[in-house]
Parts: sequence; structure tokens; C-alpha cells
Amino acid sequence: MPIKTFGTMGVDWEERVHFDRLRHERLMRIKSELKRSNIGALLCFDMANIRYITNTTIGTWAIDKLGRFCLLPQDTEPINWDFGIAAKHHDMYCSWLGEGRSRAGISTLRGAMPPGAHRAEDVARKIRIELEERGLHKEPLGVDVIELPVLFALQKEGITVVDGQQLMQDARVIKTQDEITLLAQACAMVDAAYDELYQFMRPGVRENECVALVNKVLYSLGSEHVEGVNAISGERCSPHPHIFSDRMLRPGDLAFYDILHSFMGYRTCYYRTLAVGSASHAQVDAYKRCRYYLDAAIDAIKPGVTTADVVKLWPKAEEFGVANEELAFALQYGHGVGLAIWEKPVFSRLVSFDSPEEIKEGMVFALETYWPASDGWSAARIEEQLVVTKDGCEVITRFPAEKLLVTGKKYYAATGPLEETRETQSHKNIDYTGVNYGGAGLP
Repeated sequence: MPIKTFGTMGVDWEERVHFDRLRHERLMRIKSELKRSNIGALLCFDMANIRYITNTTIGTWAIDKLGRFCLLPQDTEPINWDFGIAAKHHDMYCSWLGEGRSRAGISTLRGAMPPGAHRAEDVARKIRIELEERGLHKEPLGVDVIELPVLFALQKEGITVVDGQQLMQDARVIKTQDEITLLAQACAMVDAAYDELYQFMRPGVRENECVALVNKVLYSLGSEHVEGVNAISGERCSPHPHIFSDRMLRPGDLAFYDILHSFMGYRTCYYRTLAVGSASHAQVDAYKRCRYYLDAAIDAIKPGVTTADVVKLWPKAEEFGVANEELAFALQYGHGVGLAIWEKPVFSRLVSFDSPEEIKEGMVFALETYWPASDGWSAARIEEQLVVTKDGCEVITRFPAEKLLVTGKKYYAATGPLEETRETQSHKNIDYTGVNYGGAGLP
């Protein structure tokens, strides 16, 4: 049965995403991982981890500030220290937190707070008090990300700080039923954005206009956050710059896009390559090779295989003109997708042979490939997001990508429609050598 997608609303006449179940299962997964570890409690500043544990968020503006934090001690419920009055709001509307578990507490805000305000020391004191009350102050404290003043303050309180990121990644790597539904819904919204892009692209349109269009479509459909839109065209395709510009699309360009957005917290990472008006044989060949490596990887996915088994199917960096695997990182690539763009497992020739990870049912990840064209400036980039099933996988990114699509209106010559597979020098009449003009002095 295909993975379900629904409308973006909740309704009384159809069971869609079960948010109470989502909240419960996420918390149970991290509690279980914590119980199996040697860590006494988990302290998180990363917004995705806070959302996973406490089921709260205050918007994307707070992602990079490290101002909020939550504590999950062994065998008890989480405590959330929030951004000022947001703590009161969550106390009123997030009943699952429980009484007294949503509190105000501000960290150093990436160093913006003056050291004399002692915000780092206040954070450490709050954590030490909670750990002492539970007899956990002598146990290791796992932390996901942390500012140095807060780390030093915790150590001064006698707390042993250890890496908590791996614990969170291990909890989040297998998705629940409702997480998979939300991820599929997020992909469906990008399907729609690509359809609008396909109709919009033509010579003279700029990359930034394409980015604006995608943002409009996604926010209109209910996106929570458009994290980024890579829009790369023409000679900017090789090497891949990973950032859009104001370049105008031209006839015969390849343009590839990566659309990264969030629906109810769940992300997409979703590349497509389109040709503007026509494509050369070199561009078509590059696309075919890019698609071949992606399909080979998708065909290999099933529970029990490893990331190393997959990346061995991909070309070495030197085979597509890059000096080494570190320089080629993320061109032939795979990564988990969930509340963050990049989660476990990671697929890369840089790391997967040395540290292979087993693929398991319920994982959701993206696989993406790249291939430069022989013309020296074009390149193709394709990505599919998929869910691992009990005997294989299901792709949840559905905008057509089996073959290279050509955008823009069809051009007509005097003899009929202009071919959509053309050489890069589109003005050149490739048939002229076989024509006899009767002594006109032409070849």
C-alpha cells in the first residue's frame, strides 16, 4: 500500500496524522535510548531535539540562537526552559508537558548576552538543581550542542558533560507512522512547487525569481519554513556552488534546484534538473548518467544492507573530475531526513566504507547524485526521498525525473517544430554540409 498523503488540515471524518500518538512515540523513543545508555540526563539546545522531546516550538527565528533548552532526566518527564513569555503560552496550551515543566530560562544567545549578566551560570545552576533532586548530579550529562561559556559553567558546577548528539540521532533515525506521513506530505508540497517552476521557467527569468516562486507556492500550501532553495543554472552548474544568484536563464541551459522546507517540522531535500527550451546531447548524456547512479542506489535499498553497500555503486571522485572524496563530498550523497535536513544515516564514499551503517525498516532518507556534462559547464543533479519498507523502499518524491524535462514554450521554424534536443551552439545549422546550393559559393 502506498504511503498516505492528506490535506494539511485535521478533520473529524478521517484519521490523518495522530498528533497525540506522534508526541507520545517520539518521547518514548528517546526515553528508551536514554535508558539503555550510561547517561544520567540529556540536555538539548538544538531546536529539532527540543521539539522531538517536548513537542514545542516557537518558530524558525529561534533556530540559530541557542536560547531555549530542555532537560530529560532518566525515568522522568522533560523540563523545558523557554524564551520568556513563550513559557507561559506553552504552560497554557501544551498540556502534555505537565504542570510546572514549562519555565522561562534564557541562555547566552550566541554570546550576545554580556558575560556580567551570568546567564551561562544561571543555566548551569538550573540544571544542577534538577539533577541533584533526582540523584543524577554525579552521572554523565549528555549535551547535543553547547556554547563554551555554558559548558564551562556546567563543569564548574561539578557536572561531567558528554556527547549527547549520537543518542538523539539514534532515537530519531527510525521514523514513526505519523512522522512518515508528515514527510510524505512535505514532499507532496514540493511536487506542486516543481510543477509551477516547470511552467514558469523561460529565457530571461532569474534564479532568484525561481526561488521567490517556490517560496510563494510552499507558504501558500502551508509550509512552516522554507529553509532554502538552491537554484543553479547554466555555467554555474559545474562546479556546484550550493547557492542561488541573480543569473538569467538562457536557451539551452540546464538548471537544477534543491527545495528544502518544513511541514509540521518535517523536512524535504529534493533536487530536480530541468532544461530551458532545449538540451544538447552532452546534457542529455549527463542526465542519463546521473539518473543511472541514483537508480542503482535506490534498487539496492532494503533492510540489512549497509551504507557501504550503496556507495560502492557510485563513481569515485576522480571518475567525474574531482581530485578526492572530501572535495567531492555531497555530490554523490545520501542522508537521513526528519526534523532536520541531515540526519542519520549518511551515505558517502568519504565515510561509509570506514563506518558503514545498517539500513533498517522505517528509515527515511534522501539519495542524490550529480554528473558534469562533457561540454565543461553543464551538470545534472537529481534527488529522491524514500522510506525503507520491510522488503525494499518507496520513493515519496514524485515530480517526474525519469528523463530530462524541457521547459518553456515550443519554438517553431519554417519547416515545423524546433527539435528539443539540440547542440549547445543552437544557432548553427548542423545540416548545411549536405546541401548543394548550385554554385552559390557555399559549402
